[in-house]
Amino acid sequence: MPELPEVETVRRGLEPVLSGARLIRVRANRPDLRFPLPDGFVQRLTGARILRLERRAKYLLAPLDRGDTLVMHLGMTGRFEIAAPEGPNQERIGRPGDFAREVRPDDKHAHVVFETEEGATVTYYDPRRFGFMDLIATDRVDRHPWFATMGPEPLSDAFDAKTLVKAFGGRKQGPKTLLLDQKTVAGLGNIYVCEALHRSGISPFKPSGQIAGKRLGPLTAAIKDVLAEAVEVGGSSLKDFAAADGALGYFQHRFRVYDREGEPCPTPGCKGVIAREVQAGRSTFFCPVCQK
Repeated sequence: MPELPEVETVRRGLEPVLSGARLIRVRANRPDLRFPLPDGFVQRLTGARILRLERRAKYLLAPLDRGDTLVMHLGMTGRFEIAAPEGPNQERIGRPGDFAREVRPDDKHAHVVFETEEGATVTYYDPRRFGFMDLIATDRVDRHPWFATMGPEPLSDAFDAKTLVKAFGGRKQGPKTLLLDQKTVAGLGNIYVCEALHRSGISPFKPSGQIAGKRLGPLTAAIKDVLAEAVEVGGSSLKDFAAADGALGYFQHRFRVYDREGEPCPTPGCKGVIAREVQAGRSTFFCPVCQK
């Protein structure tokens, strides 16, 4: 499933096309994705202007001038494709070549299509239909069950060492388990938690309450750094992920531990070998020598 950097990459790709754009035509080629589309989905979006395009954790949010917010989640295989028009507005929304793919998505998986006043077409594809879309009153988004209990955004100033001191205090669960809990911090996923814990030299299995407070500042910094680096290179392309312009992410080439079981630990001076264990149903990659 795309994690925060991948969703942010998609947001940045869609923003020049959708932010401030009026939707002149919307087509839903089926009544549901993971969940049924909301009542009046097409009618409520047609003619609406998207005020801006935001991200909250792994969700895309598009507040509309009609008082609703279009909430979108990519699930495991959701992806957007942009077709840009010829004409004077190309510079703002990109040139057709920018959106080319080596392999185009299968049209039978084109479930929702947005057409803008400027002539761009944004198509949502989702072969497995684990993604979803909804319309929520903008003034109620923060209170919606999807968002009400979320922790701070990890790239924001609201996320700091004090966040982890509070979340880890007295807890027996390992730090990986707590960092994946969206109530602790919003949007972190398996890949980037494994990478951040390795960078900070912390075992994913050590009871969180036993981790010295002085180590939580470096862990916080490692989380921010690994996410920022991943966003910079377009996220990690594993299986189905591609950005809105069809480009693949490159952060998987910088993985230190994730999916590198049996390889030498890259930490200078460490003679450990990357190991893999299943933790709460997910693969945890770590170095048993330098992560204490």
